[in-house]
Amino acid sequence: MSLRLVDDIKASTSAAVRQATLATVAGIAFLVAFAFLCAAGFIVMRQQYGIVEACLAGTGLFLVIALIVVGVYAVRKHQIERRAAERARSTAQAFLSDPAVLATGIQIARAIGVKRLVPILAVGGLALGLLAGRSQTARHTRDQAPAE
Repeated sequence: MSLRLVDDIKASTSAAVRQATLATVAGIAFLVAFAFLCAAGFIVMRQQYGIVEACLAGTGLFLVIALIVVGVYAVRKHQIERRAAERARSTAQAFLSDPAVLATGIQIARAIGVKRLVPILAVGGLALGLLAGRSQTARHTRDQAPAE
């Protein structure tokens, strides 16, 4: 049985390597074709309008492409962060609405006593607030850091 499992892993790995190789070759061929297309467009522009105009047209084309990619990246990053925040919020809500967690909390409160539990919760809340503030500040400074 373990030999069959090993053979299956070998087969799936070799298939994945073949697929990755084919995708790499296709990507390289696409890039070469795109380079020749850009060169042909540059030559046509140079013949009709001149070298400076052809260079400016190529620059404009690639600038527009870069701006589109940056916009897509920013939107995608925002969506990922929003989904992560929603997942964290739903996990916390599910955790706090779990009857076993509530029962455990009540048992802890009975065992420790409410008079002793209030200062512990206050210190814990203060520590949680400081930790959240520090992580928010670190994320803000990381996002605002100048690019080198």
